[in-house]
Amino acid sequence: MTDHNLSKPDIRNANDCPPLPANASMLDGVVYWLAIGLGSGLSRRAPGTWGTVGGLIVGVPLMSLGFIPFLALTILSCLVGVWICGRTSDLMQVHDDPHIVWDEWAGMWITLLPLSYIFSYVLPTPEDTLPMLLQPMFWGWLPTAFILFRVFDILKPPPIGWADKKVAGGLGVMLDDIIAGVMAAAIWLVIFMSVMMFIPERLPLLMPQ
Repeated sequence: MTDHNLSKPDIRNANDCPPLPANASMLDGVVYWLAIGLGSGLSRRAPGTWGTVGGLIVGVPLMSLGFIPFLALTILSCLVGVWICGRTSDLMQVHDDPHIVWDEWAGMWITLLPLSYIFSYVLPTPEDTLPMLLQPMFWGWLPTAFILFRVFDILKPPPIGWADKKVAGGLGVMLDDIIAGVMAAAIWLVIFMSVMMFIPERLPLLMPQ
């Protein structure tokens, strides 16, 4: 888009996803489907939430690759996402349409970075040598990361709200979710460390068995 109009559809209403233009190229088609989270953002209601669910589903197997590969993919998703979201906004003729959820994917993956690090390097311990995806504690902490990210992404406290309203283009689409992911990751880490420090003997009771 060229006018830097930052208005977007009211997410409180049910909105149809703007279709891919009939004259779009094959590359535009790929970019469009990446931007809508491979279809996870197509829902008429709460596309951001469903898009985040899609990002979580894709992110979990990526985390099994280890922290460094997952960190590299997360950084790449943020950098490439600026172009993906900007180009899709042009195709849709709407700045930051709610159905563009690549930014939610990237923000969710940022939120998962502390969890990935802990289960790559801190765990498994000699007493717990199960792979990451087989550990009940790993699955127990995933909902906390999801909820924290959605809370920050929906409420948009400063500086998330500033980035959402003031920054245009693909960077504007991505930046508020990147900040939300960083803030959610920080709070997740505080919660995790608090549990480990103050009630470590109760930690197994908090996790599904």
